[in-house]
Amino acid sequence: MRYEAPSQSVWRGLALLTLSAFLFATMGVFIRQASHTVNNETIVFFRNFTASIMLLPLVAIHGTGLLKTQVFHKHLWRGVVGLAAMYGFFYAIAKLPLASAMVFTYSSPVFIPLIAWLFLKEKITVRMMIAAVLGFGGVLLICRPDMAGMGFISLVGISASLLAAMAFVTVRSLSGTEPVIRIVLYFSLISVTISAVPMLWAWRPLNVEEYAWVVGAGILATFSQLAMSRAYSLAPAGRIGPAAYLAIVFAGLWAWILWDELPETLAVVGIVIIFLATLMCLDKPLFWRKITRRKGTLPAR
Repeated sequence: MRYEAPSQSVWRGLALLTLSAFLFATMGVFIRQASHTVNNETIVFFRNFTASIMLLPLVAIHGTGLLKTQVFHKHLWRGVVGLAAMYGFFYAIAKLPLASAMVFTYSSPVFIPLIAWLFLKEKITVRMMIAAVLGFGGVLLICRPDMAGMGFISLVGISASLLAAMAFVTVRSLSGTEPVIRIVLYFSLISVTISAVPMLWAWRPLNVEEYAWVVGAGILATFSQLAMSRAYSLAPAGRIGPAAYLAIVFAGLWAWILWDELPETLAVVGIVIIFLATLMCLDKPLFWRKITRRKGTLPAR
């Protein structure tokens, strides 16, 4: 049966990307806990291995037809750049405070409109660019990465951000012909295959608590990927990308709950800016249509 792309909805895309950001921030907590005793190679492998185990039963349910694709090269590219971003991001989580690590990966929406314009020929507007710049400014106010020290770790984090943006835009390209589950499944299979190679020299037995952290991170990451892939299938990457900044807010909340870290005044200002940047990504005509409909100036459909 021919796959039909889902109908577009910026609002639903934003909601799913917000859910994805929350799950991803929670995954960051698990990774930070695991990184105290587990090396980065093992954490990355189990994140992908867990996802593959969770998704493989779908092949038995839907048959091998689920794996049939005419764009394997796109899946492979998404898998390679996504995995590279994952290594960099997990490394940053292990070396930096959680919020400071999140700022690097979730600064990727800054690159998304430009990459979407270059590769997908999606329209880029001044409003999108302003929203991206404002969102990034809000992230800096919250996390203040300068306080964590710059240098090699920062370079790794920024590189992970650029690679993540490439992966997100590739998901957008794939969503036109590929169902969400196939996109996530191929990413897991490609990632677990590549990340298994370093385990030849990096593996050591884990204890029960370590397994709980790394497997839990994999479960959260899988649901986050599903929500993210669905979100980018519902709306252009440049329109909803800044909603990913909310992961920084969620990370800050986790830091407050778990480690009693209260946000500074600048962080609160940053949160407000992030929400304003996210609202700027909404479909303005739809936004005003809902307002004017309440006033009776437009007929309800």
